[in-house]
Amino acid sequence: MNKAILHKGIDLLSRREHSELELRNKLRLRDFQDSEITPVIDFLVENDYLNEARFADSVYRTRLNKGYGKRFIENELAQKGVSSTDINAAAQALNINWYHQVEVAYKKRFDHAPITEQKEKAKRIRFLQYRGFSIDEIFTVINEEEHNNG
Repeated sequence: MNKAILHKGIDLLSRREHSELELRNKLRLRDFQDSEITPVIDFLVENDYLNEARFADSVYRTRLNKGYGKRFIENELAQKGVSSTDINAAAQALNINWYHQVEVAYKKRFDHAPITEQKEKAKRIRFLQYRGFSIDEIFTVINEEEHNNG
């Protein structure tokens, strides 16, 4: 096993959790070959330095704290190579109330400013859709806002 790759892998993991795909790509960028990277990745997984479930949990928590919805988070994790099993396990472990999350994100961004025209309503809906919330979650908070300020 190439010690330089192992040290670089551990160095990267010491800064933050990574998915296997992310770590493999970062090591490739440093001109290491796949044939050298694979045994190092296997070693890191076997010794729990690299753990996809822990990575999924970390990303979920970080994105939740930044006001993102389920679709955004799950799409990001899938793009980083995390299995749907690990993604679902992270979501279930956190037991998230998405209706509360969309309300928090909405209030943080729009701070109870009333919706005065259709254009403003559409802007808010697009913002929440981009953040990864479902239409049902979005319209629950939008309708509540309109009812309170109507």
